[in-house]
Amino acid sequence: MDGRVNEMVVGSGSRAYGTRYKLLSDSTKDFSLACGGPLYHLLSRLGLIKSPLGHMGRRMLVIALITWAPLVVLAALSGCLMSGVRVPFLYDLDTQIRLLVFLPLLISAEAAFNKEIRILVPQFVEQQIITPAQFPEFEDCVESAARLKNSAAAEAGLLALVVIVGTIMWKGLLGVHTGTWYTAVSGANHALSPAGYWYVFVSLPIVEFICLRWYFRLFIWAKLLWQISRMNLNLVASHPDRHCGLGFLEHITKGVAPFIVAHSILVSAFVANGILHDGMKLPHYGMQIGAMAIFLFLLALGPLFVFTPKLIEVGKTASYSYGSLAGEYVNEFDNKWILGQHPEGERLIGTPDIQSLADLANSFSVVQHIVPIPFGKETLLYLISLIAMPLLPLLLTMFSIRELVEGLLKILF
Repeated sequence: MDGRVNEMVVGSGSRAYGTRYKLLSDSTKDFSLACGGPLYHLLSRLGLIKSPLGHMGRRMLVIALITWAPLVVLAALSGCLMSGVRVPFLYDLDTQIRLLVFLPLLISAEAAFNKEIRILVPQFVEQQIITPAQFPEFEDCVESAARLKNSAAAEAGLLALVVIVGTIMWKGLLGVHTGTWYTAVSGANHALSPAGYWYVFVSLPIVEFICLRWYFRLFIWAKLLWQISRMNLNLVASHPDRHCGLGFLEHITKGVAPFIVAHSILVSAFVANGILHDGMKLPHYGMQIGAMAIFLFLLALGPLFVFTPKLIEVGKTASYSYGSLAGEYVNEFDNKWILGQHPEGERLIGTPDIQSLADLANSFSVVQHIVPIPFGKETLLYLISLIAMPLLPLLLTMFSIRELVEGLLKILF
C-alpha cells in the first residue's frame, strides 16, 4: 500500500501511536480491512479509487449511473415512472433508499471503518497487551487476515452467492408482487418488465455483492480478534478502563456507524413501503425490526465477546491476588497505627500510609468491578441510537407530531 497512507495515519494521531508501534513490521502497520481485494484493485485500475480510499464521490456517481439511472429510463419508457401501476418506480421507497442511500452509505462507510481498524490493531501493542515476545504470533494473525481479505477465491465465492440469491429473488418478485414497476402483467401471467430485468440482474446483484463484501470484512475482523484472544495476553486487572486494558476496542462502533445506520435506514424504507402501499401498520413489523436490531448489535459488538472468557478468568484470579495483598497491607497498617507499633516520633499526619491505603482501595475496587465485555453502557446506548434514529419517523404513521410532543411533555413534566 502507498507509504503515504502509513505516514498519514501515524501523523494524524501521535497520541495513538508511540515507540512500540515502530517495532511492528510494515505489513502490520499497513493493515487495512477496507483496502485490498480484487474489486478494490479493479476500481483502482479504472480510476474510481485513489489510494487509500479517494474518489469516493466518483464511485458513488458511477454506481448510481449503473444501478439507478437505467431504471429511470426503462420505467419511463414502460409508463410506470410515476403512475400506471400500483407502485410506480419513483414511489417505491424501498428501491429508492436501497440504491440512492443504502448503497452510497456502504461505500462511504469504508473510510470510517478503515480509519478505526488502522488505529485499533496497533493498540494491542501500544497498550502492551501484546508483549515483544509475542510480536511474531501477533503479526502472523494480522497477515492471515490480510491474505483472507485479498483472496480472489473468497470474492468469487461471494459473487457466486449473489447469483444464487439473485435467482431466488427473481422468483420471489414474480411470485408475490404484481402491479409494480418491475413486473409486467398479461392476464393471469406476469413476468419481469424491462426495468425489472435490469433491477434483478444488474442493480440488486451490485448492492448484494457490496453488502456481502462488507459482511465478509466484518467476519475477518471477528476472526482476527478470536485469534488474538487465544494468545497469552498481558491483561492488567487494575487497568482503570475496567476492561483489563481492552476498553479501546469499543471504538469499533465509530468505524461501523455508517454501516449500521445504512441498514437501519433500509429497514425503515421497507417498513414505510408496506405502510404506504400495502396498508400495513407499524406494529406488524415489530419482529422484523427487533431481528434487525439484534443482527446489527451482533455485527458491531458481537466479535468483542471473544475476550469475555479471558476477562472473567483475569478478574477471578485478580480478586484473590488483590484480596491477599489488601489483607497483608491492612494488617500491617492496623498494627502500625491502630495498635501503636509505629516507630517513635513518626506522626500520622503527613504519612504516605494513608494515601497508599486509599490507592489500594481504589485498585481493589477496579478489580472487583471488571466488566467481562470490552465495552460500556455508553457504547451500547450509542449503538441503540444509531439503530433507532432512522426508525423514529415511522412513528408519524401512528401518531401525529402534536400527539408525540404532548406525550413527551407528559413524560418529562
